[in-house]
Amino acid sequence: MADLKALVTSIPDFPKPGILFRDISPLLRHHFDATIDALDALFSEVEWQEADVVAGVESRGFILAAALAERRRKGFVPIRKKGKLPPP
Repeated sequence: MADLKALVTSIPDFPKPGILFRDISPLLRHHFDATIDALDALFSEVEWQEADVVAGVESRGFILAAALAERRRKGFVPIRKKGKLPPP
């Protein structure tokens, strides 16, 4: 498996001073399967059997959790941050 951590780009002071932004675009672009493999390995087979859904927090979480849910044939629940959608 590729050294995925080495593929994450760190951008200091973005979007403002004191913030270290971690760009996972290279993982999504070039090593998506390996990234999902690594996430899949975080849980045992027993834990996967007990799970019904995979939840992902926007927006990176939507991409990763949806792919993981598809691989494991589980449901997917998108979780949005408060105030990110207009009122119903």
